[in-house]
Amino acid sequence: MPHSTDAPTHALKADSFGRILLVQGPQGPFVRRDLGATPLWLRVPAWWLARREARALRHIEGMADVPQLLDWDGRHLDRSFMAGDAMYQRPPRGDLAWFRAARRLLQQLHRRGVAHNDLAKEANWLVTADGRPALIDFQLAVIGHPRSRWMRLLAREDLRHLLKHKRMYCRESLTPVEKRVLKRTSWVRELWFAIGKPVYRFVTRRILHWEDNEGQGPKP
Repeated sequence: MPHSTDAPTHALKADSFGRILLVQGPQGPFVRRDLGATPLWLRVPAWWLARREARALRHIEGMADVPQLLDWDGRHLDRSFMAGDAMYQRPPRGDLAWFRAARRLLQQLHRRGVAHNDLAKEANWLVTADGRPALIDFQLAVIGHPRSRWMRLLAREDLRHLLKHKRMYCRESLTPVEKRVLKRTSWVRELWFAIGKPVYRFVTRRILHWEDNEGQGPKP
């Protein structure tokens, strides 16, 4: 468990829902989501999102290439640090092995009954220091029975987002089946584009003043 004398080294990201800090602890570096700087009117949704992430990380404890939950006290969420770069910082161009490994990683996640639910953002995909894929930011993750209709639908949406990135960086390696998956749309996607995304854009750009996009997410 993180120690009270841990000292933050620098901020990795900051937005209206708190700060993400790289902290040097006695056992090495870890990442802290600090809700202390969140405005009062956003503290409830910020707490809810952090609590949701903590629950998802507990559910996938021990899984490789995802963060490990270290502590959650209602104000700070501490998770293990994974050395690497966001996909948009180190694009896996032409790297078919990376995309194959990323698909296996998604399959492991889904078999454990977790859908990430926010994989359109390249910032949530890491290329680790040794070139492997990894996933971060489980604030929107959904937990459920992996064979339920709802979870299979969400898993397919996770896969579609991965294939969109593959189409961007490794288009020539898309298989006929993957191309068909990309063409198929679900009612979840249609509902998001019809209702969810306009609301999301209004809140993030007009109220929170985020410079957000599908690739990188909120700027530090």
